[in-house]
Amino acid sequence: MSAVAPAGAAGAHVVIAELEVKPEQLRAFIALARSFAAECLAREPGCRQFQVVRLDSTPHRVLFFEAYDDAAAFDAHRASDHLVRFKAAFQDMVMGEQPLRQGWREQEGP
Repeated sequence: MSAVAPAGAAGAHVVIAELEVKPEQLRAFIALARSFAAECLAREPGCRQFQVVRLDSTPHRVLFFEAYDDAAAFDAHRASDHLVRFKAAFQDMVMGEQPLRQGWREQEGP
């Protein structure tokens, strides 16, 4: 289950996932991840943003920057069939995953 937003938090629920991809699988993994991100945006009403990011410092690491309406929308993402399929498809492409980082995007203004 996702963390609960602090009282008064008005911003999106942000999730950062980071995976270490086998160098020889990087191109295939990026294509799979981009397709998955598009599917999340199309099928999940609470998914506001899903970016696939390659890191300059470690090019075989891929970061997902995701933003959801709230923690409940992220919980729905975690329970989705398309996430189960994505994880099964990339299992042999990755060497490891970092623990998920979660937080809240701060909104400007009052």
